[in-house]
Amino acid sequence: MGGWAIAVHGGAGVDPNLPLERQEEAKQLLTRCLNLGISALNSNVPAIDVVELVVRELETDPLFNSGRGSALTEKGTVEMEASIMDGPKRRCGAVSGLTTVKNPISLARLVMDKSPHSYIAFSGAEDFARQQGVEVVDNEYFVTPDNVGMLKLAKEANTILFDYRIPSSAYETCGSGVESPLQMNGLPISVYAPETVGCVVVDREGRCAAATSTGGLMNKMTGRIGDSPLIGAGTYACDVCGVSCTGEGEAIIRGTLAREVAAVMEYKGLKLHQAVDFVIKHRLDEGKAGLIAVSNTGEVACGFNCNGMFRACAPEDGFMEVAIWD
Repeated sequence: MGGWAIAVHGGAGVDPNLPLERQEEAKQLLTRCLNLGISALNSNVPAIDVVELVVRELETDPLFNSGRGSALTEKGTVEMEASIMDGPKRRCGAVSGLTTVKNPISLARLVMDKSPHSYIAFSGAEDFARQQGVEVVDNEYFVTPDNVGMLKLAKEANTILFDYRIPSSAYETCGSGVESPLQMNGLPISVYAPETVGCVVVDREGRCAAATSTGGLMNKMTGRIGDSPLIGAGTYACDVCGVSCTGEGEAIIRGTLAREVAAVMEYKGLKLHQAVDFVIKHRLDEGKAGLIAVSNTGEVACGFNCNGMFRACAPEDGFMEVAIWD
């Protein structure tokens, strides 16, 4: 085995005009979460526990689009989704349509560990949460003033908003001058909120795990489900690698992006970095997305085809990267 490795992401697709203050806040949060995972790995905590631990931390902080601070639906409410996967036996759990569960990733873990199912959604997931005694809060807990303002802007805008937490003083720079709106399934959308969060880990035993959590798109239709809770699309882990994706959910779903990384490693014999590059170049069609990945030999890699991705990674040899741009 090549030692442990960890990567964390806070979403792909970043406004080029993102204020430096917000860039620094994002890097500080990524660094804090990365160090949290590193400390656990140095204490020989299993990979599956580490990815849950790190994503819970990301869900609790309102900076990115998961848990508290999630994107709002067209009705001004929050509907969250998450998934988690344990590589050694390909065990997995996923949830969608959550409105009161404080940490969706932990409910996904309970689906994996405490239910006969792999995926539970909406009222069934809420009922399961109460049966399991997880912490629940009012939906208003997840709604932040920034989100309320950006939802209003989203309903009025005809341009792409790359980052829906730009301060109100900078709204005019957020996606301004963009002539062609982003398209999903061939249809234009006015607002794209790509800040899904995720974590992938391989521990010293070579066990890979992955976890992904999101509030989805700002101004999305109620009931919309993206790639994040879909095993093989937004999240995947097996004996070979662990992968978490972020970006245009519909493109990630069509390309079964996370599973594709493992598939080309298994069937084409590619190394992790080669597999990530291949999938980003050849499996997204015209979609915009990114991903983080680890291999069972302690490699760590990330890739994206948009202008930036909030990310941090570290292998056990001591190298650490926290970055946003190329």
